Amino acid sequence: MNPYENRYSDSASFHGRRSDFVRSIPPPSFGGRGDAVPYGAFRPNGFGSAPLAPIPSFVPPPGGFSVGRGSARVGNGHMSDRKYDIGRSGGGRGRGGGRGGAQGFRGSRRGGRHDGGSSRDDLNNITLPKQSFRNLVPFEKNFYVECPAVRAMTEQEVTHYRACREITVQGHDVPKPVRMFHEANFPDYCLEVIANLGFAEPTPIQAQGWPMAMKGRDLIGIAETGSGKTLAYLLPALVHVNAQPRLSHGDGPIVLVLAPTRELAIQIQEEALKFGSRTNCRSTCIYGGAPKGPQIRELRRGVEIVIATPGRLIDMLEAQHTNLQRVTYLVLDEADRMLDMGFEPQIRKIVGQIRPDRQTLLWSATWPREVETLSRQFLRNPYKVIVGSPNLKANQSINQVVEVVTDMEKYNRLIRLLKEVMDGSRVLIFMETKKGCDQVTRQMRMDGWPALSIHGDKNQAERDWVLAEFKSGRSPIMTATDVAARGLGRIIVFRSLGFFI
Repeated sequence: MNPYENRYSDSASFHGRRSDFVRSIPPPSFGGRGDAVPYGAFRPNGFGSAPLAPIPSFVPPPGGFSVGRGSARVGNGHMSDRKYDIGRSGGGRGRGGGRGGAQGFRGSRRGGRHDGGSSRDDLNNITLPKQSFRNLVPFEKNFYVECPAVRAMTEQEVTHYRACREITVQGHDVPKPVRMFHEANFPDYCLEVIANLGFAEPTPIQAQGWPMAMKGRDLIGIAETGSGKTLAYLLPALVHVNAQPRLSHGDGPIVLVLAPTRELAIQIQEEALKFGSRTNCRSTCIYGGAPKGPQIRELRRGVEIVIATPGRLIDMLEAQHTNLQRVTYLVLDEADRMLDMGFEPQIRKIVGQIRPDRQTLLWSATWPREVETLSRQFLRNPYKVIVGSPNLKANQSINQVVEVVTDMEKYNRLIRLLKEVMDGSRVLIFMETKKGCDQVTRQMRMDGWPALSIHGDKNQAERDWVLAEFKSGRSPIMTATDVAARGLGRIIVFRSLGFFI
């Protein structure tokens, strides 16, 4: 018996907890432990390693889950809140809006408009009103006051500091980096939150990016995922907001942050709340797959910072629930990911609604030609800071092992890896397809491993719940498509089979 969780070996108990499929359980397979087992086949329990603390019973959230590739709720044929804010990983390949039921799902290319969402074709066909940028009211965006300790740094000290942290800078009149948080001249409430979070010193992208952003110039920041880019633009954004006139009735946001996925947008919102709660700076998160009503109410009430995915924001602009006439601080986060997901037309529509003298900050983990082209069109005389290499490369802090096996060998190899590493840590398994994600999760749960899955065909309520279970450790194994490739910072992950299952 698997000492990790014995209850999962009880097929009768499993029936009431399954959430990833609606088919009946196949008959047991009597192959040996070393035999290859196809996805979906049942194997008697028997895997596991050292005993661990028992896992609470699996309790799905109210309302049921969407299953398979068809975005339908179990048994009732009701479409989920699936949206196109997730690009390729969210059904951009013609699998949207299927009809539910135990017999399988038939997809359509356009998807539904449940909850008022728009398909990719609908978004591309939307024409937003043309804005007039005459007689713009000037605004202040240079708030940087160089700390005496930073001013006293010699050129040799600056060069040595940047070289030790692999910081490369480009641009005219580049400011010196800050070495401690207080040298950035942030408000006291920001420094208090930073102290409470336990940070010792700024990350390289923060040390050089903060002075650049505070000077009010456009900025290109290239650093690997998880390097602290979120705070690198959020803290200057708070300073920027507090220096602008207060919002009037009907005004849109002052700061706009565009993110490629819902998960990343929610994570950015969490960071904004940590710092914005200490001041009058209000923020909200706008993304598809969730009811529009609460988001519309937040926008109409007035918020200084909006974090949004492109598709849902265009929906809001088309319906005139908000406007971007007061946006003076624009952030494009994970720009390479947004372009890879096909968001360039939506980004251009949105940027066309924003005044041209805004401050624009473009952040990316890599520097492909497409991102470079976008920066030339949207940014003016920008600073550029690169931490590490601008080229796509493996993260040196992660030990990566590549094994080439056949499709039939993958699952058994995965189980052997889990037996080796399952010591209470959380395990994240990436899949290439949503169908494979569901199949592997189903097989693992039948074999006694507490696994949940996340991908673009699942509605937002389930995705939030699965992430919460994974982050808390109640379900330490999560399978995912590339929808979870970014935006899951501070989660210890083990990528067993990469993106190619």
